[in-house]
Amino acid sequence: MSRSPSPVGSEAAPGDGPGVEVLMRRAEARDLPAIVAMLADDPLGARRENPDDPAPYREAFERITADPAQFLMAAERMADKAVVGTLQLTVIPGLSRRGSDRALIEAVRVHASQRGTGLGTRLVEWAIAEARRRECAMVQLTSDATREDAHRFYERLGFIPSHVGFKLPL
Repeated sequence: MSRSPSPVGSEAAPGDGPGVEVLMRRAEARDLPAIVAMLADDPLGARRENPDDPAPYREAFERITADPAQFLMAAERMADKAVVGTLQLTVIPGLSRRGSDRALIEAVRVHASQRGTGLGTRLVEWAIAEARRRECAMVQLTSDATREDAHRFYERLGFIPSHVGFKLPL
């Protein structure tokens, strides 16, 4: 088992499968406006994100990129270099499961123009493959209780709704 996650380089890998042709790569600072716009482009995100105030996102981006256990991914459409998808993958070391690492998928977003093309599936499949490459014992994620379509999507990809999550705003 791997004890420390290996950092992923900035090399791009072509996304495969049906739909739009994309490069799956580490996000760069120039991608932040597109990523934040996708985070804000749904009913939940519209209430908590503010694309007009980029400073907190830049600060968070710097913290994410400085941590080798974090991978903020950008799916770049090859035709025009637009960022049309994103997710964040975090490798978490743990004592449970005999000291196994686990991967946490968060902030999966696909640009509205690309929904239904299979890009979301490709993003999550990439994250699963990366978690395997990093020798994680499992991949986990949470999804807001109101996002029933997202729940069906994750179940189709093999995720099991095995736990109930709790949050405490601070």
